[in-house]
Amino acid sequence: MNNQFPTILALDFDGVICDGLIEYFQTAWRTYCQIWKPAQTAPDPDLASSFYRVRPAIETGWEMPLLIRALLTGITEQQILLDWPNIVPHLMSENNLKAASVGAILDGLRDNWIAEDLPGWLSLHRFYPGVAESLCRWQETAVKVAIVTTKEGRFVRELLQLAGVQLPSELIYGKEYNKPKHQILREFLAASGENTTIWFVEDRLKTLLSVKQQPDLSDVKLFLADWGYNTLAERESVAENPPVQLLSLSQFAADFSHWLPEET
Repeated sequence: MNNQFPTILALDFDGVICDGLIEYFQTAWRTYCQIWKPAQTAPDPDLASSFYRVRPAIETGWEMPLLIRALLTGITEQQILLDWPNIVPHLMSENNLKAASVGAILDGLRDNWIAEDLPGWLSLHRFYPGVAESLCRWQETAVKVAIVTTKEGRFVRELLQLAGVQLPSELIYGKEYNKPKHQILREFLAASGENTTIWFVEDRLKTLLSVKQQPDLSDVKLFLADWGYNTLAERESVAENPPVQLLSLSQFAADFSHWLPEET
């Protein structure tokens, strides 16, 4: 294999491999209803559209019902996209909530939904075009594909199985690992030794920049998935944040040689 190509391909899941926006909103709304008990239990149709537009602000899933709360209490989409890290603690304090309890409610509702209607739950997810095929193709090569995500590993396994992708459980690093992604990448390097080349594909620019800030991970190639949960402003800012590179879905489905900029 060409040394410039990856020996380990680390991939985020939500926003890179799988689009679960419809499920996110439905689960977030159920959680919102349990916490705030609104008189109207059917969401306004426009609420889902707003939620989809501001979803890039969210770092981890437990924040989703807070996103709905923000929208319904008059916080604008622009404010959410610009200032979400400061809005979250205010909402938590104002409503006497803790992250662990919100997350437990959300995960519990999702678990019940899966137990009662797994086909229905799975049907609200879709793999981005060509992604499952690429995952299967890489399984036939020397490249080790690992998923590094804040989604629970058990959900990732269910969805991969649905898409016909066989990935060993030990290569799925989910929320249960409770480690920042840059630390998991560091552990990949430590376990794999010399001649390891890691490429990391993520749809959150903030996460990629956190990897960039780690001096010992300077050789990891970083790609922002332009089809994922990010904003136009973030995609345009990639040019100002080398070595992060913008990656298109068509490049993702192509040979690794198409991922790299042409040498001049």
